[in-house]
Amino acid sequence: MVTVFFAYSHRDEELRNELEVHLAMLKREQLIGTWYDRRIGPGEHIDKTISSELEASQIILLLVSAYFLDSAYCYEVEMDHAMRKHEAGSARIIPVILRPCDWHGAPFGKLNAVPKDGRAVTKYPDQHDAFLEIAQAVREAAANLGLKAKTRQHRVSKTLPSVEPVIRSSNLRVKKQFSERDQDAFLKEAFEYIATFFEASLEELRARNPGINTDFTRIDAMHFTATAYLQGRAQSQCRIWFGGRGSFPSGIAISLGGANDSSFNESLSVQEDGYSLFLRPIGIAFRGQGDPPQLTHQGAAEHCWSLFIEPLQR
Repeated sequence: MVTVFFAYSHRDEELRNELEVHLAMLKREQLIGTWYDRRIGPGEHIDKTISSELEASQIILLLVSAYFLDSAYCYEVEMDHAMRKHEAGSARIIPVILRPCDWHGAPFGKLNAVPKDGRAVTKYPDQHDAFLEIAQAVREAAANLGLKAKTRQHRVSKTLPSVEPVIRSSNLRVKKQFSERDQDAFLKEAFEYIATFFEASLEELRARNPGINTDFTRIDAMHFTATAYLQGRAQSQCRIWFGGRGSFPSGIAISLGGANDSSFNESLSVQEDGYSLFLRPIGIAFRGQGDPPQLTHQGAAEHCWSLFIEPLQR
């Protein structure tokens, strides 16, 4: 069975979902299995899980639109990883043109795209015709990859004894000990993720909302500020800094209004449960709702962003 990875912008999620419906027969015939980021489970490390699934995939569908090209994560992380696999011959990239956009100058621009002639799915009078073409292209690629795999297996079987399939439990998680170095590295990764998240979110906030202007300023390796202007007036500001595990406040702090490091409205400290590391907010926003949650990098970024954008949503 060949694994198909969807690289896409969440703004194209409805089209991605429709495409997967059209791949149903390939899955029923066990020609392919599919994976996309909504399958990441609670507590799983988002970036590492995506990277691992991408590395394990044999077919990578780049669901191309202006949103995909504009997404730093889709373009600079997923597509870059996919292109390296494609050039190494360990995966087949299929650009799927969802919406009209200027994609020919991208690194995948010289690859044969689907639907036919790179015509966007949304330009078809009946989009089912477009999805059928894409499904047929995936079927052909999966069949070719499956044939190559069988050929390699046949060659190996001539020289190696047959091995019985392993029957084992999936319950293999055991407790770990996390060093201070592990915790420091986790915190630093979290801060960089939050900074990247804010920069991209501010750009999208400005693009989607007339009258809104934004500013992202990276002060130094440990600090950044974010500002949203409504009709030229600063409506929301924040300063986020990385103080480290042993600082006060411990970990990553956010100060609304852009004050200096002497005051903060929320902080995120690194903790562990014996199995994984996570971030725990001090809980100002969660009072009366039980214990503050265990947050991944993405969860922490969303939490900080919700505090920042709240003045614009009143």
